[in-house]
Amino acid sequence: MSGPVTIASVVEGHGEMTAVPELLRRIAYASGIWEVRIPEPQRVPRGSLIAAGGIEAAVRKAAALHMTGLGGILVLIDADKDCPAALGPALLSRAREARGDKEIAVVIAHKEFEAWFLAAAKSLSGRRGLIDPLEPPPDPEGIRDAKGWLTARKADGTSYKETADQAALAALFDLEQARGSAPSFDKFCRDVERLLRGGS
Repeated sequence: MSGPVTIASVVEGHGEMTAVPELLRRIAYASGIWEVRIPEPQRVPRGSLIAAGGIEAAVRKAAALHMTGLGGILVLIDADKDCPAALGPALLSRAREARGDKEIAVVIAHKEFEAWFLAAAKSLSGRRGLIDPLEPPPDPEGIRDAKGWLTARKADGTSYKETADQAALAALFDLEQARGSAPSFDKFCRDVERLLRGGS
């Protein structure tokens, strides 16, 4: 593979602005890809992104600003109350209609990004003020308020704050633990690996 691989991303939250690049770098390095360019994510509020023309505009902008060679565009949003199996393919189809010449992946975190931390809770024991030991819930992606779950297990008197904690935990949690217990995170990793390979 010649030249750096670029992964441009579109996210919905302020915390993902720093957490997603951290994850992308970790997955790239774990895949043996060291020449990777990760521009600052483009933040688009969820309502705007799923509205008519929203994801289309976002991928066009990402392609115009960042995509000149190998790599692709990643779109990541929380499922919230939507069904990922329905929302994800619908958004991907729209994105590909807008920029079919680029490799694109759409990942729907079920139900929210922080559920991935719950899936790898053991690896976060005692980190960032969390209790030790920290045991994962039986169904990490079934928790409706993963942020609240983390706050309830803080031992230092603080609350989980997306802008302060999300990127830090993204740098610490065990990726393989999370992949084994959170299917949407496994999809995230597989899609990123595909983009890193140029879509193959």
